[in-house]
Amino acid sequence: MGQISKSISYTMSNSENTIDNSYLNMDMLRFTTAGSVDDGKSTLIGRLLYDSKSIFEDQMEAIEKTSKSSGEEEVNLALLTDGLKAEREQKITIDVAYRYFATPKRKFIIADTPGHTQYTRNMVTGASTADLAIILVDASKGILTQSRRHAFISSLLRIPHLVVAVNKMDLVDYSEEVFENIVADFEEFAHKLEVNDVTFIPISALKGDNVVDKSDRMDWYNGSTLLHHLETVKVDAADNVVDFRFPVQYVIRPGMHFRGFSGQVASGRIRPGDEIKVLPSGLTSKVKDLVTRDGNLEVAYPRDSVTITIEDEIDISRGDMIVRKDNVPTVRNEFESYLCWMNEKALDVNKQYILQHTSKQVQVFIDEIFYRINVDTLNREETENLNLNEIGRVKLKTSQPIFFDPYQINQKTGSFIIIDPTTNVTVGAGMIRAGSTTSKDGRPMTDEEVSGPLSPVSPNVVWEEWNISREERESRNGQKAKVLWFTGISGAGKSTIAKALEKKLWDDGKQTVLLDGDQVRHGLNGDLGFSPNDRKENIRRVGHLSRLFFEHGNIVLCTFVSPYKNDRDFVKSLFPEVTDFVEIHVTCDPKTAQQRDPKGLYAKAEAGEITNLTGFDAEYQAPENATITINTDEVSVDEAVEVLRTVLSE
Repeated sequence: MGQISKSISYTMSNSENTIDNSYLNMDMLRFTTAGSVDDGKSTLIGRLLYDSKSIFEDQMEAIEKTSKSSGEEEVNLALLTDGLKAEREQKITIDVAYRYFATPKRKFIIADTPGHTQYTRNMVTGASTADLAIILVDASKGILTQSRRHAFISSLLRIPHLVVAVNKMDLVDYSEEVFENIVADFEEFAHKLEVNDVTFIPISALKGDNVVDKSDRMDWYNGSTLLHHLETVKVDAADNVVDFRFPVQYVIRPGMHFRGFSGQVASGRIRPGDEIKVLPSGLTSKVKDLVTRDGNLEVAYPRDSVTITIEDEIDISRGDMIVRKDNVPTVRNEFESYLCWMNEKALDVNKQYILQHTSKQVQVFIDEIFYRINVDTLNREETENLNLNEIGRVKLKTSQPIFFDPYQINQKTGSFIIIDPTTNVTVGAGMIRAGSTTSKDGRPMTDEEVSGPLSPVSPNVVWEEWNISREERESRNGQKAKVLWFTGISGAGKSTIAKALEKKLWDDGKQTVLLDGDQVRHGLNGDLGFSPNDRKENIRRVGHLSRLFFEHGNIVLCTFVSPYKNDRDFVKSLFPEVTDFVEIHVTCDPKTAQQRDPKGLYAKAEAGEITNLTGFDAEYQAPENATITINTDEVSVDEAVEVLRTVLSE
């Protein structure tokens, strides 16, 4: 909004017009309205706009004409906000309508959100940036399910101020008793929520009582009107001014003598001379200047859009985060959150999504769904997925670590959205939890489980950044690091092809590492058997090992049966880009594999000496979308090697 205002100011000054600077410098309140159907949200907003003289005469004439043509006795102020044709026909709000208005004291952005259960996602969208939420309650009906639903969502989103506007007081003869009963009912429910500031105001949006002007029909009420409360409530009270977080959106380098990092201060404050650390590299420097279009700043605050220059030459890219040297967020690739599902197609725990967190995008899997929250009763319900408008507690696993704070501490770095990579549609929105307190089986988690990372990490260990970056190693070695993951049943030809390919790559001067299943089970994974759980752990360890070799600039060839799709997908999720991991399905007729039997495993299985042999008496989940499929019944080893060399050269 600040950038828009500056653009308007600049344009009009060239036309020898000016904008009152006092208007541009006024603070702004973002608020949302919510409630049950027909509670009068749109009418209330219309009343605010009308009584505060924030609409044009032609708009007023248009809604007067429409009201008359609809046979309504009074002017329908809801028409000022219900802009969609479907809304007017059904007389409901089905989308988030944003409206802007101002008084001499403050500017406002209103998000009018739907009341219907099936539009919970719209409520979350509209309320996600709000400083205040107005929950309307019909005085003639009292607290309804939707009232509780929207109060819960407001609490979940950590909206700092809540106003319960008891509307339609004219239908109950402006009764103080009715109002007090509703207040008592809501306060009883609010005890279950984390809501710190709740204000109750009796109003009649239709008649205008206590909306903009004080009502003489409710002389028993001594509080402020709704508009006065909106004008005076403290703005930015929820801003985190302690923990400096600056997600880098863009690197500005117009010439050799300037290099700056642009973005918006998510939280905290920063001044020239302050020591900073860059994530994920961990490199440190000092702030040189805080550059803006209107000149350099002495200090940058939350929501300020600035360009930071630093004293040292450090490689910083979009998605990195600049923080204070001694105040660093959590850096992790596994975490728990509350997730609101916003797509008609249910959440698929086997699907890879994209997570957008601040300015960073990474691949993400929904690793576990703990429970679904019944937002009407606040009860927890077991579920295997989340459908449209449902909210649940989940565990997520990302391909790269992200830099976050718990949502209750920092809303900017504690929130994210989930995008479907096939449609580029936003399908979910989440709020990161401070820690795990309950396991999937419902038992309380141990202190170690709560405080430690969700991925296996030794206690009291801090991640050590790479001494030499992968990009530097790739540049010096003249190769692009990759992981070639060969999967297939025993005897299909995985190891044979991988070994032949490594020989060729070695001759080409490439730096390689070959990880073979039998080799790692002679040491690193010698404690594991062949049960499904042991197979899973085997692949988990190898996946992390291959990532270490990958980060050192190698072409890593992994030859593992890896029979389960989820395990292979997990390994794939460890790598920064989709193209870094090449899944190669080596296949052949099972009879051919049994005839080859290079290690004598099939013979032992037939003799009953061993069990759980993949391709014989244990399941193999063949890849559905492998990068490359090689059928060794039809392709020779040399032909397979040439195909793979071509892929590596692309």
